[in-house]
Amino acid sequence: MADDDRRQTWDEFHDDVNMTASTLREWLDTDESREVGQKDGGESVGHESGRHIVRILEKKKADLTDADWKHMEKVHGYVARHSKQRPSGDVTDTKWRWSLMNWGHDPLA
Repeated sequence: MADDDRRQTWDEFHDDVNMTASTLREWLDTDESREVGQKDGGESVGHESGRHIVRILEKKKADLTDADWKHMEKVHGYVARHSKQRPSGDVTDTKWRWSLMNWGHDPLA
């Protein structure tokens, strides 16, 4: 990945992920977090993504792997797409919000 691409990926990821590592880790331990998302028989894709996001947030930029950079791009794509599907009304206790939170983005923050 070129330096310009990494700079853009970094900026987009940190614009999208508005939860701290500790807040996201606590969220991932809730029943609501485990309740949402596409599952392949076990952990949901979003829940697994959240765990990877926590690891990324806890690393120094220089220590990020190619897999981390790729996941950061995936997070940006998901948050951008899913945010456009915002339901009407109060979204505080909705699966839509919970799903975004699994990806590190709290739309109410």
